[in-house]
Amino acid sequence: MGHNGAAITGCGAALPERRLTNRDLEKMVDTSDRWILERTGIRERRLLEEGLSTVDLSERAARDALDGAGIKPHELELILVATVTPDYPLPAAACCLQARLGAFRAAAMDVAAGCSGFIYALAVADQFIRSGAYRNVLVVGVEIPSRIVDWSDRSTCVLFGDGAGAVVMQPADGERGLVAFELGADGRGREHLYIPAGGTVLPTSAETVQRQLHYVKMNGTEIFRFAVRIVQETLERLLEKSHLDYGDLDHLFLHQANLRIIESIRKKLRLPREKVPVHVDRYGNMSAAAIPVALFEEKAAGRLKEGDLLAAVAFGAGLTWGGILMRW
Repeated sequence: MGHNGAAITGCGAALPERRLTNRDLEKMVDTSDRWILERTGIRERRLLEEGLSTVDLSERAARDALDGAGIKPHELELILVATVTPDYPLPAAACCLQARLGAFRAAAMDVAAGCSGFIYALAVADQFIRSGAYRNVLVVGVEIPSRIVDWSDRSTCVLFGDGAGAVVMQPADGERGLVAFELGADGRGREHLYIPAGGTVLPTSAETVQRQLHYVKMNGTEIFRFAVRIVQETLERLLEKSHLDYGDLDHLFLHQANLRIIESIRKKLRLPREKVPVHVDRYGNMSAAAIPVALFEEKAAGRLKEGDLLAAVAFGAGLTWGGILMRW
């Protein structure tokens, strides 16, 4: 039997201690603080210390979210981890996290939709809860890009940062919860952001390692163009579906890839700054972790009030995009 949609009942986040500033990067590659700031709005990013992994970071965020929701790991029925930087190519990071938490009643799988992964995973969780199949779902967005970027490639290494955010989703009471979602993909743009080797096209070999084909390759100009267009289209479709207007939004959480993208969208939609939280200046692009970390920070600061209407929109490798509307 069907149920209400799903609401977020607990939030958590985990950020590595180590800060890498633009000044630090000036010593590593041919770049400058000014160049990075003007083009991306990023001042610093966090880097996970060696010896720690995706699951270490996920666990901290997950335990916070579970505490917030007032549930124990053994009550979880599904764990979804949105990531493209799992601990191992096989098995899923979600299975490693399940073992770490001791959540042995939960099914576990990863959602690989790049920077849109967290939105995709929220929509999946919502469907399982709406159908009545599960009541307690953990959704984690976690990324450790520092392990997959080429630290000698100045066009990409300055952009990314490591982090994790997590939420617990449970059946919504009353008006709260996910109102609508919109997911999309266009695989024709797959080579605008990809890692060439390590899959079945170019299996790992001495040659692929030597040719540095295991690092992220990105066509920044194409991604920028795609992002600005797709975010607005996604938002319009979400609002249309829900018979709502931009004016009804209390918060707009945008994927934190680049301050210029965020600002250009904010101005186009004529939204005031306080409605569009920004943390890309402090954390860089944390991929699937960006939106859950922003949710956590806004909630911790007391800016997310019960009954607030929020939208969250992300875009990423695939190419993929996704958006949700949610009543807090």
